[in-house]
Amino acid sequence: MDFGFTEDQRQIQRTARELLADRARPERVREHAEAGTVDRALWRELCELGWPGIAVAEDNGGQGLGRIELSILCEELGRALAPVPFLPSVMAATLIEHAGSPQQRERWLPGLAAGEFTGALGTAVDGMAELVIGAPDAAVIVLVEEDRSGRLLEAAQAEVTLTASIDPTRPCATVSVVSDGGEALAGDVPAGIDRALVAISSELVGVCDRALEMTVAYVKERKQFGVPVGAYQAVSHRCAQMLLETEKARSTAAFAAWTADADPERLPEAAAMAKAAASDAAREVTASAIQAHGGIGFTWEADVHWLFKRAQLDAALLGGGKRHRAQLAAILAERLGAPAVG
Repeated sequence: MDFGFTEDQRQIQRTARELLADRARPERVREHAEAGTVDRALWRELCELGWPGIAVAEDNGGQGLGRIELSILCEELGRALAPVPFLPSVMAATLIEHAGSPQQRERWLPGLAAGEFTGALGTAVDGMAELVIGAPDAAVIVLVEEDRSGRLLEAAQAEVTLTASIDPTRPCATVSVVSDGGEALAGDVPAGIDRALVAISSELVGVCDRALEMTVAYVKERKQFGVPVGAYQAVSHRCAQMLLETEKARSTAAFAAWTADADPERLPEAAAMAKAAASDAAREVTASAIQAHGGIGFTWEADVHWLFKRAQLDAALLGGGKRHRAQLAAILAERLGAPAVG
């Protein structure tokens, strides 16, 4: 059995990596992050390539590929920290496609798939969601409550208040529902949430991978007392642990992406496992990257801190590792007929 990518999937990965290496260079990411702006030129180019609609069904205006292909793009965009609204928009499209009515899908999905406008997804408590990425520019916002119900809001149906976050490469806002309350999502909201978790987890894999790559390159080059710092056991052990955490996140995210298309009954378990592993790994790996860079790792001039910031924000989206470990425990307890432990 071949657990690797198909040739078409490898081509998507190669194309994405080469394009983003040129269009989302660190200095360009830094420029937009410091200005608090989205890279509109890059976003237009990605839309022309059909990236926002890669996993949207052809009947809904997308390319009709699978979650694995979407995960490949999410991982590469995470590696590059591209300042574009890809993740929030595809998460909103995912919820609408899996939980929206035919009328909601017809109205919103073609535009989201084409990148004509963007969407956002947030977790709400009593109609208010804090720190919704992509919300300031979104035409449609999907809010999911703790009970996994959801509602769809047009921009005019929500009070969107711009707010700062640890990650300036993405505009964020607090979103509150105005009086009319938007439209309920009556379909399979949990299935949409689980697929959104796969997308976030895949982006976190890219963040981990890039942090590890930068760290290994640095400790090979940086010398102390005439010896590369990577030769010291404490540093090499830290890099080995970073690799372990990265591969753990990669394998669980890949399994979750596969189940979304091939074995959806196992998706709730796989998605919880992937998000827990990726959230924990990203925080650990990016913190270790800063540590391994030594004194320079704590400076504004070092690019590694952008990865740390993205990891913190993504890890919190739709719940962190603790929440999804509890979700996984509840799923397994129900399967075994045992009482869940709170």
